[in-house]
Amino acid sequence: MITLNKTEQFLVFCLEIYRQNTNLDGISTFKIFENYGVFDYLIQGFEVLHTQGKKYILADIEDYLANKKH
Repeated sequence: MITLNKTEQFLVFCLEIYRQNTNLDGISTFKIFENYGVFDYLIQGFEVLHTQGKKYILADIEDYLANKKH
């Protein structure tokens, strides 16, 4: 059995809420997070972000990606 630490659990949670919101498959979502540095961004902001609600986190990821894609 694989055990994830709190940061890894948070990354999976963020990946999943973004995937559900965009109706993408898991692999496509993972590639977006990897290609645009979303995982690094979430790790750097973990201390603040993990205390926020799902809507806030999703909006933050969307804002981050919007800025990275332009």
